Amino acid sequence: MDWLECVPNVSEGRRLDAVARLVAAAVSAPGVRLLDVSSDPDHNRSVLTLAGDAEALHRSLLALYGAALAEIDLTRHQGVHPRVGAVDVVPFVPLGDTPMAAAVAAAERLAREVAERFALPVYLYEQAARRPERRLLADIRRGGFEGLAARIAEPAWSPDFGPARVHPGAGATVIGARFFLIAFNAVLDTPDVAVARAVARRVRESGGGLPAVRALGVYLASRDRAQVSMNLVDFRRTPLLAALDRVRSEAEALGARVVETEVIGLVPEEAAFGVVRDALQLPGFGAGRVLEGALLR
Repeated sequence: MDWLECVPNVSEGRRLDAVARLVAAAVSAPGVRLLDVSSDPDHNRSVLTLAGDAEALHRSLLALYGAALAEIDLTRHQGVHPRVGAVDVVPFVPLGDTPMAAAVAAAERLAREVAERFALPVYLYEQAARRPERRLLADIRRGGFEGLAARIAEPAWSPDFGPARVHPGAGATVIGARFFLIAFNAVLDTPDVAVARAVARRVRESGGGLPAVRALGVYLASRDRAQVSMNLVDFRRTPLLAALDRVRSEAEALGARVVETEVIGLVPEEAAFGVVRDALQLPGFGAGRVLEGALLR
């Protein structure tokens, strides 16, 4: 059986009662495992980590879309994280020996039914993208819900499925297939968001920084701190510790320092072992060198 991870991002991170109802909808389908829920009030976003076979995840996600359309109104939504939809992005990730083709097929099937059932415009991205200019999520999401509403009628931005108009309350949705992504944030000791934005520009790949790193600087009102919010889209190219070291050095050059980091969602085991290998200069470290891992073998 092909196992998949799915990491739907929903545009609600403040009303925890609403988040609980969204989670309940997602786990209502038999055969789906809920591995993690991360909510943030400043980003006003929640990230669910689900796992199961393609059929179970399909049922789960349709239930999640139905609940999100009832709970979320993007015209009233505010948060520092870019978004185009109530269910903003839904990536499928192959686990174990599952081929990427299985994740692409799951994405295409879900996209077609979400468009038909909910009258939502759907864009396919990353490995499922049908146009090269839609491969990157940031390109689709540029300008947010409001920006997409202004350009969706243009032929170049006609959705892959569904109507060429945004849903009045739920916007659009982006569905795809990809490798593991690590959402890794660094909180600075300053409230100056200009510092975080400058660090993000120097760290991200598009600015000549680290490969496979996307970053933006945001202000966290709940903490009165600035944050460098990163997506490590391939930890094999830029490991966690390398990203942190670069953020630290760029922040220090601007008179700031990192006081805390956070991971949103889950981290692959290999990425975590990579931190230990890098920090301890211990190239052979892995699961075989962990006591609990040896006991479970």
